Amino acid sequence: MKRFEYSRATAPEQAAQSASVKDASFIAGGTNLLDLMKLEIETPVKLVDITRLALAQIEKTTDGGLRIGTLVTNSDLAAHPEVIANYPVLSRAILAGATGQLRNRATTGGNLLQRTRCYYFYQTDSACNKRKPGSGCPAINGENRTLAILGTSESCIAQHPSDMAVAMRSLDATVETLKTDGSTRTIAIKDFYCLPKDTPHIENVLESGELITHVVLPAPIKGMHTYDKVRDRASYAFALVSCAAIIDVTDNGRLDTVRLAFGGIGTEPWRNEAVEALLTGTDGNENVIKQAADLLLKEAKGSGQNDFKIPLTRRLLKQVIQRALAGKGA
Repeated sequence: MKRFEYSRATAPEQAAQSASVKDASFIAGGTNLLDLMKLEIETPVKLVDITRLALAQIEKTTDGGLRIGTLVTNSDLAAHPEVIANYPVLSRAILAGATGQLRNRATTGGNLLQRTRCYYFYQTDSACNKRKPGSGCPAINGENRTLAILGTSESCIAQHPSDMAVAMRSLDATVETLKTDGSTRTIAIKDFYCLPKDTPHIENVLESGELITHVVLPAPIKGMHTYDKVRDRASYAFALVSCAAIIDVTDNGRLDTVRLAFGGIGTEPWRNEAVEALLTGTDGNENVIKQAADLLLKEAKGSGQNDFKIPLTRRLLKQVIQRALAGKGA
């Protein structure tokens, strides 16, 4: 691990100011950052400790939603009574990720910012456009079984690793931030992540030193909330394909509300509103589900070992819709 300067912030404004220098990083739980620093993939010249900030609260908003502080741990968020009662898709997604020990340390803001687990990103003696722009992407013709099939480019096919972010995408969460000049902004989760294109090292729209302060959920959405995660083993494994679903069915068996966000298959948490619109108002018959899967996977591109993700995603989509129609997912 390379040497770095360390400072502990006592206020959000101080934290943002302290992180205004080039190559500074915030640290809270450190469950991803410290590993990357040990491998010298991340080499911040300065660490700004934000663990003392008053950003570990969950509060109700005036419109009936929730405002979640960036320092709320994954364990506390998953166990919060309001989340369990009104946003169970989020609780289930969090509990499907990592181990209890990691969830006790990992924070809401940090979870959104965790980096890919692509083998080549972590293998520092190999090329990787995320680590060293322009060096190449050996994953395209190499070990790519776990990697993305949607949103990829000739520069990168790394998958987004977060379970929580997939649920946040299905809920239309927003991210509140504080910039180094003291100004604030609100970013819709759908606009937060960047596709790799030819700049895969730029993963989100945050500016240098910009601090995530809160994540805000809108008012609860009626319907079945589920999180399905297909993985190689039952615990502590990243998704091959996952789906955060919020689906409401009318009394006469029509799909009324349909929200579907996918993990494991995209370079960012993947949601296609056109697929949801196609399904909404239908009876969810097999032909409609096939059309929805065709639309979802229209631009999907396997790279060899991960080709199986395309039919697997089709099966998961069908399973989720049919479960909602059968009334078994509430």
